[in-house]
Amino acid sequence: MAALDLPIEGMTCGACVARLEDALVQAPGVVEANVNLALERASVSFDGSATNASTLAEVVARTGFDVRTERQTFPVEGMTCAACSARVETVLLGEPGVVDADVNLALERATVTTASGCVTPDALASRVDKAGYRLVVEREQTEQPDVDAGEDRLAAERRTVIVSIVLTMPMVVGMVFASFGYDEIHLMPAGEVLLTTPIQFLIGARFYRAAYSALRTGGANMDVLVVMGTTAAYVYSWYLLLTLGSAADGELYFEASAVIITLVLLGKYLESRAKNATTSAIRQLMDLRPPTASVRRSDGSEEAVPAARVMVGDVVVVRPGERVPVDGEVISGISEVDESLLTGESVPVAKAAGDGVTGGAVNTVGHLEVRTTALSEDSTLARIVRLVEAAQSGKARVQRLVDRVSRVFVPVVVGIAVLTCAAWLAVTGNFEASLIAAVSVLVIACPCALGLATPTAIMTGTGAAARAGILIKDVDTLERAPTLSTVVFDKTGTLTVGRPQVTEVRVFGGTENELLTLAAAVQDLSEHPLAKAVVNHARGRGIEPPPATDFRNHVGRGVSGYVDGMEIRAGNREFVSGEGIPPDLDWDSKEGGTVVWVSDEDGVRGALLCRDALRPEAPAAVERLRTMGVRPVILSGDAASAVWRLASEVGVEEAHARVLPDEKAAFVQERVAAGERVAMVGDGINDAPALAAADVGFAIGTGTDVAMETAGVTLMRPSPTLIPAALDASRATFRKIKQNLFWAFVYNVIGIPAAALGYLSPTLAGAAMAFSSVCVVSNSLLLKRWKPQ
Repeated sequence: MAALDLPIEGMTCGACVARLEDALVQAPGVVEANVNLALERASVSFDGSATNASTLAEVVARTGFDVRTERQTFPVEGMTCAACSARVETVLLGEPGVVDADVNLALERATVTTASGCVTPDALASRVDKAGYRLVVEREQTEQPDVDAGEDRLAAERRTVIVSIVLTMPMVVGMVFASFGYDEIHLMPAGEVLLTTPIQFLIGARFYRAAYSALRTGGANMDVLVVMGTTAAYVYSWYLLLTLGSAADGELYFEASAVIITLVLLGKYLESRAKNATTSAIRQLMDLRPPTASVRRSDGSEEAVPAARVMVGDVVVVRPGERVPVDGEVISGISEVDESLLTGESVPVAKAAGDGVTGGAVNTVGHLEVRTTALSEDSTLARIVRLVEAAQSGKARVQRLVDRVSRVFVPVVVGIAVLTCAAWLAVTGNFEASLIAAVSVLVIACPCALGLATPTAIMTGTGAAARAGILIKDVDTLERAPTLSTVVFDKTGTLTVGRPQVTEVRVFGGTENELLTLAAAVQDLSEHPLAKAVVNHARGRGIEPPPATDFRNHVGRGVSGYVDGMEIRAGNREFVSGEGIPPDLDWDSKEGGTVVWVSDEDGVRGALLCRDALRPEAPAAVERLRTMGVRPVILSGDAASAVWRLASEVGVEEAHARVLPDEKAAFVQERVAAGERVAMVGDGINDAPALAAADVGFAIGTGTDVAMETAGVTLMRPSPTLIPAALDASRATFRKIKQNLFWAFVYNVIGIPAAALGYLSPTLAGAAMAFSSVCVVSNSLLLKRWKPQ
């Protein structure tokens, strides 16, 4: 019997309590449920063998409430194959309070979602330890120790492999000569015993320990297969030696046991090296931030402090050739900054006072003083690392099918080996041939390739995309992106530069300066690009906007506020009311720009025509989407003339103007409901609803935080060519996943029957098994060569 105290969100009254209690009590395995509205908690007693926290959370969700959860990530040590990761996942899900668990074999990491306050890390570690693995609870604050530990582990593996090869090589030489008919050239039985025994029980001790841990807890993994196969060959060789004496010379299988263990160790070492390469994107990102920063104190002195301890407001000095240690604003100096490893943009960007800089970028030529605007954990670089880690830690839907196969893989292979031995014995009556065939089956079966096929491709693909300035939020986004059929663009800031300028002013009443003063005053509090254009134009004319009161943002229409007690409106024609507009002024249909109309209580005071320059790469991006079979659509709140002019310039056939933010979301939902796979591209707060409604949302990295939080893909530089590049990266990643899974399954489907029929010796089977996972990881590493077109 188990008990949980689940934190519940969304309850508002006694009826909610009664409904949730009824639902919980009726759930299978639940013995008792008591819900407390004041504490917002549900105390549930249940049979742990019949249900778990994940099932209870689903019951709560179906009732219309939510279980408040928290997510933690832990390194896991001791996993060797897909069966291991599946076993750890099952063990974690068995802990009361665990709602979900994802174990990534390639990253050797477990991401555990628990009901808030219900599970301690120590409880998780204890449960995993009992299963024969180690869940690491405490991690160092910096990531460098993890990198160093990985290098140390590789070095230790390399030394072990070298020793094993040295001990095995004399026996391999004898095998090579025997294959050419020189049977008399081989080691004496005593020599084989002396060389094989340390390989079997000292170097191979890791396999025995892992196999024992797995079997002790009711599981089975690759180590069980290796131990069964090599031990059978070793013990049978001793049997022949003891019963035949000197006649056993040349008939023993000690070398098969030694070669299998050596090849498996070599394969594991190569696999570890390749897996390290797949995580290079994370390591490169973490290496961008310098460990220290030169902080200028109030007395003018400089002090070197750890970058993680720099506070908001501190002034940091960045000399030529140094990396910028913090996100901040330049307060002094002029330079060019190389942001290529953050944004993928190879051309250095000019920076001067008032410009923002990103931590991790390289200051190339000038001397800069930067005022810190974000703490280390809130920096752009930290957010990028978190996004890449989240994408790499996730589990694709196809991987869940692989996990189910991995859970039964080893028992099935053992069964096949037993049947193989029995069949050979029945047909040939030769126990030796029967044993060799069974050993070959045990050794060639490889669940490792199955477990590595998907995560290594995802890690390498998302890492390559990140280097190009494309940040993919999670695996779900990566899975949906290859199937997109329609990409919907918001106009401003995506296909255009996003910095419109006032090109003409028309005044209907008063002076031009009066019109600009009123228009700038009411728009000074708005973040809209058109508002900024008007304010900048006014300030460029020497006009400082007076303060406005009771400011209101009328989404998709305009803004309003009071200036000197008089209500001022600025926005589209319908918002300011068309009365008083001269009939010969028809900018909305003739000029191809966007008109900001300005009115007061007496009527329309004037209008400002704004134009936004087209991004030079926009036509190429649209054409690239077409060649990929994706239909581009423009959806904008601007005037029809501006929208259709832009559509004709970039080559888009479908465009919609005067669309309000909620209408954008509805448009996307309609297309999705019609069976289309829709992506939305935007950069502003008003795009957030449509980004959330789309199958995949693309946010321009220079846009608002709201847009970037809502979107599934963040583009670190405002180039529309990154959109087809993101689709290409996701398609390339899933091509690799399909290739890897095809190889992993076909390898086992062909290899196991071939071994059972006697076509493969144990040595060849061991070699094939050792290099199957290496091939899968190496194939994934080819994604590192991917670059956006």
